[in-house]
Amino acid sequence: MLPAKNYVSPVRAEIMKRVAKSFMENEFSDINAVAEELAQGQTARRNPEAEKAAVKGQILAAMGFLAQEVDATRGLDEMAREALARTKAPRAGLSVIKGACNACRAKMFEVTPMCQACVARPCEANCAKKAITVTDKAFIEQDKCIKCGLCATNCPYGAIHKSVVPCEEACPVNAISKDAEGREQIDIEKCVSCGKCLQSCPFGAIVYNSQMVDVLNAIKNPAKKVVAMVAPAILGQFGNDLGKVIAAYKALGFDDVIEVAYGAEYTSKYESAEFAERMEEGAPFMTTSCCPAYVKTTQVHVPEIAKFVSNTGSPMYYTAEIAKKRYPDAVTVFVGPCLAKRIEAENNPNVDYVLVFADIQAMFEAKGVDINALDASAFADEASTQSRRYAISGGVAAAVANLLEGKADYRPYAINGLNKDNVKALKKYALKGLDDGCNMLEVMCCEGGCIAGPGCVSMPKKAAVVLEKYAAEGKNQKELEIH
Repeated sequence: MLPAKNYVSPVRAEIMKRVAKSFMENEFSDINAVAEELAQGQTARRNPEAEKAAVKGQILAAMGFLAQEVDATRGLDEMAREALARTKAPRAGLSVIKGACNACRAKMFEVTPMCQACVARPCEANCAKKAITVTDKAFIEQDKCIKCGLCATNCPYGAIHKSVVPCEEACPVNAISKDAEGREQIDIEKCVSCGKCLQSCPFGAIVYNSQMVDVLNAIKNPAKKVVAMVAPAILGQFGNDLGKVIAAYKALGFDDVIEVAYGAEYTSKYESAEFAERMEEGAPFMTTSCCPAYVKTTQVHVPEIAKFVSNTGSPMYYTAEIAKKRYPDAVTVFVGPCLAKRIEAENNPNVDYVLVFADIQAMFEAKGVDINALDASAFADEASTQSRRYAISGGVAAAVANLLEGKADYRPYAINGLNKDNVKALKKYALKGLDDGCNMLEVMCCEGGCIAGPGCVSMPKKAAVVLEKYAAEGKNQKELEIH
């Protein structure tokens, strides 16, 4: 994936902010002027038409549209009216802005000038398909090459270069591929919404369709109560003072802010009980169910392991139940780092919309919310240390272990970041069980945990420090009364 410091991310953030501001100030009456200004302000692309296509595509995505499902001839003002008239959340997904896609050449291995045409010729000797010949320099016949990479691995000079398509390389489930014109396309049915392709594209051509406009519309309606449910990964995203961040959410217009870590108390309680029950019944292992990208992976790509996935609801599931009990007629909005939560929300009537932290950051900036100038607020319910650590890899398994002491033999194992190799490993685990005799598998799609999700605005390491400090201030879950 791209390093955190790059020139694509700030452009995307600026477009999100300008779309939010256009809605707040004039309900998109100036959206064409905004698009023109943004396109003129960017000069990194090869031609102005590509820049205009990229800006238009990203504005449409910020309004909630899937780029691949929009007629390119329709104007932004027309699409803006459609977005404003929408009464339910748009179907969630990731899509490719065709005009912005670079149509990168397919994955291949090629010989660089570093080749010494050595006598050993390990590249040629280890090629099972006899695709390499060496004269004054090694040569790879691309029609024969199967992209195994043994030539590159064995070259003593590192003279064979692997050229990849960043988005395809990052996708753990091969849901993105080239169309007839060589540009990328995403199969929404296969896609697990992990966002790795979005984080990897150096051209900013991959976008998620935000539900920001829908939430802003709800907040603007005085007849509606809107409640934000914020994920544990919120720590460190908007500053170190969580009390001021809560106040900032209310300054945006949210009527209440609920800590999703409080819902995690129920996940830990029920998942630990389920684990003990499954072990008593003789199950070889169980896996966690909190990561929706992983859950969809098991449903679509690794059905063999689906029966081992916990039936316990995620922290969002239980938090949404709490929110709807307190505010039966409220609009509930989950806010976190995860694009895949939108898939989970589509199957949960208690969750109306899902935003990521990048959406909220755009809203803060558009409205001019100065977080540091606000008086701190607080959550109504206290979450435990264990539940606040759900956002870090290993946190879910540790929370379950805390409640299992003496009740069952517990040997956890973690997959810290889902990739192509780990998807293959899941298939192996389904057939042969976990490695090293383990019986509990925690899977986090994002390496490091939710704090590294595609919707984050803070560096994962920095966020982890803030989260750990805040988590340490909580009580042990055993001390809390969870009913």
